[in-house]
Amino acid sequence: MSSDPLIWNKKQYGVIVIGAGHAGCEAALASARLGVSTLLLTISLDRVAWMPCNPAIGGPAKSQLVHEIDALGGEMGINADKTYLQIKTLNTSKGPAVQSLRAQCDKLAYHLEMKKTIENQPFLDLKEGMVREFLLEEHDLCGVITEMDMVYLTNKVVLATGTFLNGLIHIGMKNFPAGRAGEFPSIHLSTHLHKLGFEMLRLKTGTPARVDRKTIDFSQTCAEYGNDHKKRFSFTGSAITEKNIPCHLVHTNPQTHDLIKENLYQSPLSQGKIKGIGPRYCPSIEDKVIRFSDRDRHSSFLEPEGEHTAEIYTQGLSTSLPQDVQQAFLRTISGLEHVEVMRPAYAIEYDIIRPHQLNYTLETKLLKGLYCAGQVNGTSGYEEAAAQGLVAGINAALSHLGRSEIIFDRTNSYVGTLIDDLINKDISEPYRLFTSRSEFRLLLRQDNADLRLTPLGHAIGLISPQRYERFLAKKSAIEETLQLLSSVSITPTPAYKKLLNALGETFLQKETLYALLRRTNIHFNDLYPLYPKLNSSLSDEVRQEVEIHVKYEEFIIRMHDTLQKQKKLSDLTIPDYFDYSLVNNLKSESLEKLQKIRPKSIGQASRIDGVTPSDIAILLVALRHFA
Repeated sequence: MSSDPLIWNKKQYGVIVIGAGHAGCEAALASARLGVSTLLLTISLDRVAWMPCNPAIGGPAKSQLVHEIDALGGEMGINADKTYLQIKTLNTSKGPAVQSLRAQCDKLAYHLEMKKTIENQPFLDLKEGMVREFLLEEHDLCGVITEMDMVYLTNKVVLATGTFLNGLIHIGMKNFPAGRAGEFPSIHLSTHLHKLGFEMLRLKTGTPARVDRKTIDFSQTCAEYGNDHKKRFSFTGSAITEKNIPCHLVHTNPQTHDLIKENLYQSPLSQGKIKGIGPRYCPSIEDKVIRFSDRDRHSSFLEPEGEHTAEIYTQGLSTSLPQDVQQAFLRTISGLEHVEVMRPAYAIEYDIIRPHQLNYTLETKLLKGLYCAGQVNGTSGYEEAAAQGLVAGINAALSHLGRSEIIFDRTNSYVGTLIDDLINKDISEPYRLFTSRSEFRLLLRQDNADLRLTPLGHAIGLISPQRYERFLAKKSAIEETLQLLSSVSITPTPAYKKLLNALGETFLQKETLYALLRRTNIHFNDLYPLYPKLNSSLSDEVRQEVEIHVKYEEFIIRMHDTLQKQKKLSDLTIPDYFDYSLVNNLKSESLEKLQKIRPKSIGQASRIDGVTPSDIAILLVALRHFA
């Protein structure tokens, strides 16, 4: 602890959240909405819910997360709906399991809207301050101490520091300490966590240049608009902007690639100055040019940072090359021949806490009362951060209230998939969620997130009675419509045959509307001419749920059967005090991982990197003898 005189704040908080990025905002709002006195501390009040990289929300798996956050009572979906510049559904030609919304948001509007929500939230204080260390008595968490020697008391802290722990920015061969461009890094807190015994890891991420809209020749680009400007992330029916401002597609070329290769000697990544491990799925343009040397071009979307700014985000062109080289290679791209860089691209290294040190509640195993969320756990992406923040904030508040904490399962949510992967996988690079990471993705769609999780959000206390009543009405409408479709049959009269033939379907025998809807070419709205008594006032969401249920019923039933079989294995618990070193014939790698993570069940043990099916069989035998 500092030897300087400390200034003690008289107010005792139930929960303190460190960092007001996407994780911190969700954590603080969840805690306060549960009636817990909450403090949100941020280095800068001007950067609440800031989007330091692309100002976009959603995409594959990420959209599913945002819908789940909303179903649980979180804020990200509502905020994105209010501030988007364009919105589109991705993967429309594919099945519902991978379809997802993506919104290009107005960066400043998103920040201001979230800040307003936080400032007007009861039980929530928002203050500027950088935390230096935790206040500890013996080994108990009692509060936090800022760099200005302010002490705020609490025994529940959510750490959501993003890239600020020992952050170091690289542009060319120059580097300087920063949490983000223009913001101070958190050096002392990182050192404090090391001293407490946390195992840390150095990671790296980056962002591309922002260029001046006035210096782009858009006639040489391809405009890309949203495809449904009335879609929304939130199930609340909240306000949407209905804007449809285009992004623009451009491509690099051999000249671009040659210029980048000629300047790799000025790349801190190529020259080994960056020690942190970068994201495999979001590589820099230098990485792309080297790793995919057979490709003569790479795509980039020119995406607006806001409706009232000239700054354009050059998506896909992240780099740490010097600023003059950045401008030079950008000018080799058609439409950007005279482009001016307003903000240079950069790479940033930062410290994280290795996430195997977390419980499923996101509380750390080492220090009771400390929860971690967001990039500090090794993830990449606003949506992954927000989801973790929501979980950490809920559980910190529930613990303060003396209520049972919530654990999310990978079988019922992408939130659970994310946390399970973080704890059990060997995180050595920034983690990004994909639909392919979930073996239950057909069950975990964005469209049914409210059906899966709203009851839990209501039980926790984050879903209002009025919203829950609307949810129950929707659920009832779906069930009643499915029952009606099963009970109504039609015969192949000439008129019905003609209707079905027009849809590319034959009609030879009596069938229920349910059976007809199973057919490939028939959609819910096609049933109205066949049965005019069908409720025409059903919402689009109800119609969509009914159609997906009917068309994918066999697959869904099969997946539920698989899930039940796996659940039997997963439910076999492993005592906390079980000694893995006494189990004969376990591989040394498996023994090391099991001792480090200490899984709670056989199901969790089976998902740990390096633990094989034969190890699980040996472990099962050992547990029977142990019992």
